[in-house]
Amino acid sequence: MDIKQLFQDIASNSGVSGYEDQIADQIQEACPWVDEFRRDTLGNLIMLKKGKAQSDQKVPRVMLAAHMDEIGLIITKVEKEGFLRFSTIGGFDQRVLLGQEVTVHGKETYRGVIGAKPPHVQSPDEQRQAVKLEDLFIDIGFDSAEEVEGKVAVGDLATINQTSWNLQGSFMAGKAFDDRAGVAAMLECLKALDDLNFSAEVYAVATVQEEVGLRGAITSTYGIVPDVGIAIDVGFGDQPGLQEFQTIKLGGGPAIGLGPHVHPTLHKRMVEVAKEWKIPYSLDPSPYPGGTDAYAIQVTQAGIPTILLSIPLRYMHTPIETLDYNDVKLTGRLMAFFIAGLDNEFVEGLKCF
Repeated sequence: MDIKQLFQDIASNSGVSGYEDQIADQIQEACPWVDEFRRDTLGNLIMLKKGKAQSDQKVPRVMLAAHMDEIGLIITKVEKEGFLRFSTIGGFDQRVLLGQEVTVHGKETYRGVIGAKPPHVQSPDEQRQAVKLEDLFIDIGFDSAEEVEGKVAVGDLATINQTSWNLQGSFMAGKAFDDRAGVAAMLECLKALDDLNFSAEVYAVATVQEEVGLRGAITSTYGIVPDVGIAIDVGFGDQPGLQEFQTIKLGGGPAIGLGPHVHPTLHKRMVEVAKEWKIPYSLDPSPYPGGTDAYAIQVTQAGIPTILLSIPLRYMHTPIETLDYNDVKLTGRLMAFFIAGLDNEFVEGLKCF
């Protein structure tokens, strides 16, 4: 299975927070490197890959987590003229919504466009400001609320109608790379482990509802109770307008997190593994532990030693997120070599600083 192609497929599909089933189905159908699959009550896809240890031997339990949900839209009102008002699920940059083509997931799927008052009839003050969310609407081509009735209802979802595509070299652009790129990195790791000798039990979890509160990581970590947690998400890629210290260079491999959300011993070992196997990396210091699945894993039960790996991504939370797929592969490779080096002695040492 070509993981890059799977990544393009799942990135192009719809899976808004709370409605990720189709994405989970695609991943499960295309992943031959796993011994067991299961889904928990919330919808997390939990993939278990067993190491080569003896059946009666105690082995480290490692959890990888990357969220498969994406930000999206939800219908809040049907206007009498047939236009659809909407709100967001997750943190859209609303400035990019005007003029987008969308798919409305009603009784059937309907193609639509997001419109607003034309600039020709806006006041001077309106022309100098971004269009407010409440002034945007979706037009699917119906002329009245009566025509919409029975087809689209309040509470139905809408997603940006965007496929992913290749740019120059190994660069790619599209929607929902946050964080289906992390899911692809987990699969790259599972595939690489086929060629390595390791003893750990590896639970690779495609989590749900990260964009609305890290919910999937919370429930899945409680179910697994790992010895080590590795969260994979995206970080701010280098681009004009951002200072170098705020960004991660595309093509430079994953960023290894450090800060209050990262266990210092895990950080030290991850850096050692990167250097040993000549995997390029950068450091991603952060004083704020919230915002990714790493936080949810870290504070589960009595606490889980956790680390965060970030894949550099440009234009986050827009329909044209951009990355270098080599960074996805390097992230998977780093995790695989890290897991191959784990043993019970190292895990026991994590219980004290």
